[in-house]
Amino acid sequence: MNPLTSTSAQQTLELGEAVGKGISQGVSIALIGDLGAGKTTFVQGLAKGLGISEKTYITSPTYTLINEYPAQTLTLCHLDLYRLGSVEELEYIGFDDLVDDTHVIVVEWPGILAEISFQFDLEIRFTFDDHYNRKISVFASGQSGTNLLSRLFP
Repeated sequence: MNPLTSTSAQQTLELGEAVGKGISQGVSIALIGDLGAGKTTFVQGLAKGLGISEKTYITSPTYTLINEYPAQTLTLCHLDLYRLGSVEELEYIGFDDLVDDTHVIVVEWPGILAEISFQFDLEIRFTFDDHYNRKISVFASGQSGTNLLSRLFP
């Protein structure tokens, strides 16, 4: 899929919302990009698309590692794994308990999960062009990710 261009935070929110509306079961999403690239803004839109109240303040879990937000039938689990030093710490934070059909797992700084060969359903990369617009590329893995991507971008 060709990268999408987002020229504003609102467009990044809308993309996240569209992805959220397309999710009907637990999925895992890796968010890859530098600080300030729009990852948390995307998650705010995703939360809205999942039906999480707009009164709920969606923040980056930089220091808490995991923020959980109950939606209508699913739970959004927003993780930031930047501060983890080893894969053993995944057990400490209860990562394995989140992997099921009732959780939408969204991970910022997902690199450490490669050490356990964790497969994401979607990988979303955030980069900037020469005019500081966000270039957002979405890649699917496995059947769930491929089905979701085909529903979102027919």
